[in-house]
Amino acid sequence: MYSTLKEVLKEANDLNMAVGAFNTHNLEMLPAIIKAAVKEKTPVIVQTSCGTANYIGHKNLVSICKSMADEYGAEVVLHLDHAKDYDEIRKAIDAGYSSVMFDGSSLPLKENILGTKRVVAYAKKYGVSVEAELGTVGGTEDGIAVAQDEVRYTDPADAVEFVKQTGIDALAVAIGTNHGQYKSKTNINFERLKEIKDMVDIPLVIHGGTGVKEEDVKKVIDLGIRKFNVGTELLVGWNRESKTCYDEHKENISNRENVVPCLNVIEEIVSRKIKLFKNID
Repeated sequence: MYSTLKEVLKEANDLNMAVGAFNTHNLEMLPAIIKAAVKEKTPVIVQTSCGTANYIGHKNLVSICKSMADEYGAEVVLHLDHAKDYDEIRKAIDAGYSSVMFDGSSLPLKENILGTKRVVAYAKKYGVSVEAELGTVGGTEDGIAVAQDEVRYTDPADAVEFVKQTGIDALAVAIGTNHGQYKSKTNINFERLKEIKDMVDIPLVIHGGTGVKEEDVKKVIDLGIRKFNVGTELLVGWNRESKTCYDEHKENISNRENVVPCLNVIEEIVSRKIKLFKNID
């Protein structure tokens, strides 16, 4: 079933779990992500950056997600991640994406609210879910870097006003994670996350999920995280295995011999993460 973010996060909230949101960095990764979710019997959110969507083709991604959801009986959301440009968001919605994120986190609060409301107004016409971000997550995402001195934790009072004014379906919060972090692990501000959870009645999202310690996953889910983004771990896993395969194999070997091992790596990572996100004691 091809679903929306709002639908899968409602179920996640009822079950006190998180739904994995996995960035596909190329077309080949996509089936491995969905197959892992089928194996784990959970919904899955397939995410693309604007860059990936433009290079693969929005309608190609929509068609594959819909056909695989039908073929495997999977619950699949196709989500546009970290879109700052309204026209990019409209392009995804018009192509059939079921969920989008407007990232106005670098803007002043009032401008972020106004930009988000504009996206929500358009998305709701088509039954598309909207995620937005308040506060600033550090690190690098799709080539855009945020320095540590530019990082701002989400203000709980601002979050209340933001959710009230915009009508979004999910809120991404800045609580200490970093995009692109994989060589080390981050220190989560659990107290700030609890404050936000206690003040807003909306599913919360964690970005930079690769950098979260496994022992902290349960804690953040119990504090309201319902969507857990994972991108860098997939990219690094694919690239490392790809390099090994291409270095070892002859030039005239079938490319399947280089790609299939990478798919196995992706499926293993997604499956392992989903097990954590189920939040089973």
